[in-house]
Parts: sequence; structure tokens; C-alpha cells
Amino acid sequence: MEPIWAVGLMTGTVLDGNIDVALLKTDGESIETFGAYALVPYPATIRDKLEEAQQAARAWNFDGPEPALFAEVEAELTCAQAAAVMKVVEEEGMTMAEIGVVGFHGQTVLHRGPRNGRLGDTRQLGDGELMHSILGTRVVYDFRSADVRAGGQGAPLVAAYHAALLGKAGARGDSAILNLGGVGNVTWWDGDGELVAFDTGPANAPINDFVRARGLGEMDRDGALAGAGRVDEARLQELLRHPYLTADYPKSLDRFDFTAAMADGLGDADGAALLTAFSASCVGKALDLLPRRPEKLYVSGGGRRNPTLMAMLDERARVETVSADRLGWRGDAVEAECFAFLAVRALRALPISFPSTTGVPEPMTGGRIAG
Repeated sequence: MEPIWAVGLMTGTVLDGNIDVALLKTDGESIETFGAYALVPYPATIRDKLEEAQQAARAWNFDGPEPALFAEVEAELTCAQAAAVMKVVEEEGMTMAEIGVVGFHGQTVLHRGPRNGRLGDTRQLGDGELMHSILGTRVVYDFRSADVRAGGQGAPLVAAYHAALLGKAGARGDSAILNLGGVGNVTWWDGDGELVAFDTGPANAPINDFVRARGLGEMDRDGALAGAGRVDEARLQELLRHPYLTADYPKSLDRFDFTAAMADGLGDADGAALLTAFSASCVGKALDLLPRRPEKLYVSGGGRRNPTLMAMLDERARVETVSADRLGWRGDAVEAECFAFLAVRALRALPISFPSTTGVPEPMTGGRIAG
């Protein structure tokens, strides 16, 4: 297959009010060209409804009929994301006729990995058929469900794209990619046949929630609050006893598996410092599980903009951290690019998940295709 232009869409679980939109020219195996990338804000009303949907999802917990709110929010966010695609494509001087496929991840409202022999569950809000009807372009969506039905974790799905990036960087097992979104995930590739990926633990979500709950803004901007605090080392060590952190991979997390309640009773600065140190320390424990402990981590996602978190990674995870941007990658765009890449793989029926990344019995493709 010749490389085609694909659009990838991502909205993170931290609900920062933005849609990540990235263009990528790819054949689903290698990257030919990085196209435009933009953060397109949601209308504030949609962000508020997404927060309501997350709360409703936790109350529902995959038991009984879905909350009625889901259908309403799904239609609104699909229309908003379709508009964002058209905006970015047009601003790039292209037309939708030049776009071969859109990779529409949707908004995760609840995710549960398999436990004790029971299949997991996952729900991303996003109507691919509606988006196809608006854009007139093929849309790949619902990337995770097939993996979960096959007994996989359904996450992380970035491994195939991360491996392509690592290959571009000449990695041979001495480095890995860490994405710091609401949850952290790591991908390690030996440059040949062995590929490993899993969720490391919480990243930005508990920190952001803590800052919001204290009325101090949407996030710990520049890590200033945590940087002014003192880490309660005794409490941190207790938190690090959580069984998830030493469990074998493959494994995955929901955005609310670790919450801001870990810092209950602490002051603003000390609470932020504890949560930031915990996120960094979880990464260190994750690196100890890999087939070979990397010496260097290429860091993408919003967390790389937090200097306190990055410094704690160096210190507490005992690894050299390098912002993905220093390699010429776009650290904010990696997840959106990933779903453009995976959409092309889905068109070609290439695997998007693997036994060593999500725990499926064999490499398998995924995603539903509209159009």
C-alpha cells in the first residue's frame, strides 16, 4: 500500500477541554510525513457534559443499561471533533478528498482490564458512522473493544506507533517511550521482534484533580506547587506497595484507579509534591519489569511540560529523561498521530495489539470501519 494522508483524533481523560488533531502520511508501518497538528478547543458546554459522563460511567460501572446521557454527549462530541478535522485540514490547504482515513479514538469514560478470569470492559464515546456521514471520509473508531472481547487489556494501543518512532530513532532496547497523559504508559522495543507496552500508573490525572479540588486552577502549571512542597516519604512508600505496581504485564488502568485521595490531609504544596513523586516512582517500578531496563526515556504527553515531574523521574525512576520534542517529534501530538497510524493499519488488517502489549492470545487488528 502506498502511504496515505490520515487524520488522528485524541481527547485525553484529564478533560483539558481540547481536541488533539494530527495529520500523518503513512502506510501503517513507517512514517513518511508529519502533517499539521493543532489543539482545537471544545465548547465549554461539551467539556462539562463529558465530566458528567465520566461521573455517570463510574456509577454505572458496566452494570445494566448505559446512562442515557451517553447518547447525547456522544453525538455532540462527534460533531465537534468532525468540525475540528475539517478546520485543521482546510487550514493545511487540503481537502477532505485528500484524506484517506480518520482515526477517531473517542472519549474514554470508563475502562476496566480483565481480572480473575473475567473479561475486561471499555467504553469510548464516539459515533464513527455519524462522523463518516459528516466528513464523507472513511472513519476507523472503537479501537479497543475487539481487543477486550478477545481477553486483552484494551490498552495501551500506542505500542505499534511507538515502535515506528523508536525505529526512526535507531533504538535497540536501550531506550523506551513514556507517555504522560492522565495515566502513564511505557513502550519498549528491542529493535527486532520483542515489543512490550503497559500502563505504568497514574501520571497527570491525580495531580490535576487535586489542584482543581483545592481551587488552584486546572493543573499544577510548570510543577510550581509540587516544587514548593515536601514529599512525605513514609506515605509515599506505603502508596508504592500497591500490588498493581509489581504485577506482571500486560496490564492497564482506568483514569480513576488512582485518585487525588492519596494526598488527603496534606497541604496544597505537600499534597502536589506527594502525587508528583508517586507518578514518577511508579515509572521507576515499571522500568524494573521490562526485559531490559532502559537507560533513556523519550517522554511525550502533557506531563513532559512539568519540570518538577521530569526532575523527579530522573531522580526517583533512575533514568535519563528526554523530551520527545528534542528528537524532532511533537510531544503533544504523539497520541493523535498514533490513531492516524492505527487507522491505516486497520484498513490494511494489520495488528494493532499484541500478546506482549495487551495480552491478546495473538497479534490482532481492531477498530470498526465506517465508509
